Amino acid sequence: MSRNLFGTDGVRGRANTYPMTAEVAMRLGSAVGRYFRRDKQEHRVVIGKDTRRSGYMLENALTAGLTSTGMDVFLLGPVPTPAVGLLTHSMRADLGVMISASHNPHFDNGIKFFGPDGYKLSDEAEAEIERILRGDIQLCKPENIGRAKRIEGGIWRYVEYAKTTFPGRGRLDGLKVVIDCANGAAYKAAPDVLWELGAEVIPVGVAPDGFNINQGCGSTDTALAARTVLEHGADIGICLDGDADRVMILDEKGEVADGDQIMGLIASRWAREGRLIGGTLVTTVMSNLGLEKYLAAQSIKMRRTGVGDRYVVEAMRAGGFNLGGEQSGHIVMTDYATTGDGLIAALQFLAAMVETGDKASALTKVFTPCPQLLKNVRFDPERDPMEDAKVLKSIEAGEARLRDRGRLLIRKSGTEPLVRVMAECDDEAVMKGVVNDICRAVEKAAA
Repeated sequence: MSRNLFGTDGVRGRANTYPMTAEVAMRLGSAVGRYFRRDKQEHRVVIGKDTRRSGYMLENALTAGLTSTGMDVFLLGPVPTPAVGLLTHSMRADLGVMISASHNPHFDNGIKFFGPDGYKLSDEAEAEIERILRGDIQLCKPENIGRAKRIEGGIWRYVEYAKTTFPGRGRLDGLKVVIDCANGAAYKAAPDVLWELGAEVIPVGVAPDGFNINQGCGSTDTALAARTVLEHGADIGICLDGDADRVMILDEKGEVADGDQIMGLIASRWAREGRLIGGTLVTTVMSNLGLEKYLAAQSIKMRRTGVGDRYVVEAMRAGGFNLGGEQSGHIVMTDYATTGDGLIAALQFLAAMVETGDKASALTKVFTPCPQLLKNVRFDPERDPMEDAKVLKSIEAGEARLRDRGRLLIRKSGTEPLVRVMAECDDEAVMKGVVNDICRAVEKAAA
């Protein structure tokens, strides 16, 4: 069964434009409510959101749709995406919903769904929800309409849980930590967790106004955090994205470590401790070849999936593995969470600093990356440049130039109208030439 509405991470688009309209959100709420109806008296759903202005509109529309099918709605307010996964399961809800466009600008928004086990829905479940959406949705009887209730304690349940994941119930005393919350969902939770564990906390990106989420801050723009680390002489910088499911780490010099370096560190430590189930790290096709070589030298297997943390999680669950993630900073540790959790991943990094006594800079460069270049080309959603003959010819030529020297990956984003062109090669000039040639071809086809 095909999916047209759902992408690689739920439904996403520009706010107040199809499909991110109140009308679609209400119908989507009704459809998913009908899908999750169980043969029992009480049906409940928890809804979290990030700090975008459009979150209010979508929250109310989803609530209307869900209650129309008999679901009781518990509104969490701004909370990290992993908190929704956690609370869906711990509150015995039938469904969890996160309203967020993650690292995207404020004018975008999205809707992600979690099943009762706290994991994101499968492709099959999303396809069935779309099928229900296209038909006449059966509403409940007037006496069975659900109720909506705002609850205040959800975020603090997540704060307390996050602290318990710090290994050995240790402390962060003596560490000066910059935390950049991207003016997003973790602006309350993340600084509190770090402070309560004993760190001296310097928060930035903690003044959301509905429009400044991910704007000049967060995991996709680390310059502010880097300046703050240097100005305050901090030991480390932690940069989350808008919904706090991804992280970038900055060392004491303000230099950035991406998800590959973080995964490499955690995988090697867990392998030495006998904690890495199956001796395997699950990553995507985007992860650097340098990581693959580093892991192989330590007899750690690396399993690649398609792009998207949900596909990483699916492979982890299928294989029984407990560590995976993406170069972009999604780090999934199923010992602790059902989805990527930037804050809990950062706590694992901080634990390594505490236990070894090493500076962040000694832990952020666990392997030497193979030269890699990624460029994005925006296109009109009404036109598909990947069907253009000249684009296909340029890709074929690029693959020929990289043969036996590297690799090429071209894909359309599942969350934005972008073509992503990525190449790795030991010859940087060849790599840049291949990427630039393909990008020019895509730009012409998209014009």
